[in-house]
Amino acid sequence: MTIYDFAKSVVYGVFKPLYRVEVVGRENIPKTGGVLLCSNHINNFDPIIVGMMAPRPVHFMAKEELFKVPVLGKLVPHLNAFPVKRGMSDREALRKGLAVLKDGNVLGLFPEGTRSKTGELGKGLAGAGFFALRTDAQIVPCAVVGPYKAFNKLKVVYGKPIDMSQIKEQKGSAEEATELIMTEIRKLLNENK
Repeated sequence: MTIYDFAKSVVYGVFKPLYRVEVVGRENIPKTGGVLLCSNHINNFDPIIVGMMAPRPVHFMAKEELFKVPVLGKLVPHLNAFPVKRGMSDREALRKGLAVLKDGNVLGLFPEGTRSKTGELGKGLAGAGFFALRTDAQIVPCAVVGPYKAFNKLKVVYGKPIDMSQIKEQKGSAEEATELIMTEIRKLLNENK
């Protein structure tokens, strides 16, 4: 059993009953091929919940600082995370993200770039659109709905893949692609309040 598999079983054993996690739409994540999984971001636990409830292993960009924390820094790479320098264009992280998708894996992203302080969906950054336009990956929106309060229900909703063909044909910008992704995340949030 890998560290990732062990962590997944711990999350199921602890987080699922603690937050009464309801998962909707797991079947919307394609079983094979590159998938860009884009979610809103309301809590530090989001990567754990979004990633571990998905039917396939998910790779996440994680802030570089986490890799410098004693013990945690050694564990994080085994959980399919790789470092990203925040607040600047990190070419190495972009290359790594593209490789994850081109190798047919799942890349999890929080297009807002940081946690929402209000719980409301913020503006998406161009990074999500960059990955959407530069690869043939399926783009799956995701919404984390509800507060992280013990024994209150938390919902994770994986939406249907987003059709990006029109933006690609019109040679749209990364910003336009991100806006489409954010619109789909917003729809999931509104439908699952």
